Amino acid sequence: MENCDLLIHAQWIIPVVPHNKVFSQCSLVINGGKITAITPTAEARNRYKSDTIVELDEHIVMPGLINAHGHAAMSLLRGFADDLPLSTWLNDHIWPAEGAHVSAKFVNNGSQLAIAEMIRSGTTCFSDMYFFPEETCSVAHSAGIRCDISFPIIDFPSAWAKNADEYISKGLALRDSYSAHELINVNFGPHAPYTVSDDVFERIAVLAPELQATVQIHLHETKHEITESLDKTGKRPIQRLSELNILGPTTQCVHMTSLNKGDFELLKESGAHVIHCPESNLKLASGFCPANQLLQEGINVALGTDGCASNNNLDMFGEMHTAALLGKAVADDAAALSAAQVLEMATINGAKALGIDDITGSLEVGKAADIIAIKLDPIDQKPMYDPISQVIYTHNGHRISHSWVNGKVLMSDRELCTLNEKEIISNTQTWQETIQS
Repeated sequence: MENCDLLIHAQWIIPVVPHNKVFSQCSLVINGGKITAITPTAEARNRYKSDTIVELDEHIVMPGLINAHGHAAMSLLRGFADDLPLSTWLNDHIWPAEGAHVSAKFVNNGSQLAIAEMIRSGTTCFSDMYFFPEETCSVAHSAGIRCDISFPIIDFPSAWAKNADEYISKGLALRDSYSAHELINVNFGPHAPYTVSDDVFERIAVLAPELQATVQIHLHETKHEITESLDKTGKRPIQRLSELNILGPTTQCVHMTSLNKGDFELLKESGAHVIHCPESNLKLASGFCPANQLLQEGINVALGTDGCASNNNLDMFGEMHTAALLGKAVADDAAALSAAQVLEMATINGAKALGIDDITGSLEVGKAADIIAIKLDPIDQKPMYDPISQVIYTHNGHRISHSWVNGKVLMSDRELCTLNEKEIISNTQTWQETIQS
């Protein structure tokens, strides 16, 4: 018999690639952090042996979810300023709170809280844009989760940097320090067109291609952003970015609401990706991203939760459910955004947007063993006609039983293996008291 590091026997495996495929009573064979075989369980029991065998006979096993946009540390502001429009929420509540409280410790503790929640709800890779990104990197390293950190760039000062030059300088130094890290990538994160000037965008447009780095930016988040840009520059935000050479196949455009024909053409021509954050956009009444139409036009669409301050949770299963239902309503078509398409948005499409689809995003031989298991034994999960439909249209974030990244277990039977849950809860309570005082 052949030795392997980890052997997972599952009732169902959803590999994501091939499209809309489900394997029944099959096993994953993992060696050196990678998937080396997917084979019928009967054959696997006869062919492979391992010191670590996981029996998941009531479970769906699938790729870990990829949260393609968020602000992890803002989990400490969960529920802080609800039921407000975006401009009021940002200007009168969030930015003042950040000015008063954001520090290295705030980001470290907030990132611990966010990463714990993400692991427990099935995310194995996340993208983040926030101040003190070195703290988020440090926590991600300790937790063993995969991540893509977009270091923030804005024109005005913060607790982390005093101007755009310092944001870029500190961000590039952080990128250098993690250049050889297997799980952590560091890239450019200009906040938005209305907070970054042309000369800074022009600098990023030169640096990013030279360094083969990605660029993530909030774009077309609201109608007001578009109207304001037209008033000030005579151009829609995406047109301005295109002329500044920011749009390209390594650009991640977050939100993308209120699109016209010209916007679609610029996205297609550039090869840029769209990160759809349906629940945050709904909560802030920011507008609707036409996800189904984007996919029909051949534009890659991934999913993100945004931060907990504008969503209240980081559950990508909830995000998939909302994206599927909203996509049908926006398209006025019940067949729009099938369950399989939405699952791809939260897995392989996210990996494509982050430039890591050769590593993760699907369960294929040779890819990293970034895997989650969903236990589907409760009565509200019966009957089971279609496992992919069950993943999308029922709420499963709280049913994640196991999580692995690069073959390393991050959660086993709902118990976090790399983070101290009691300590995180205690730190969070202390921050709540501080912010409320």
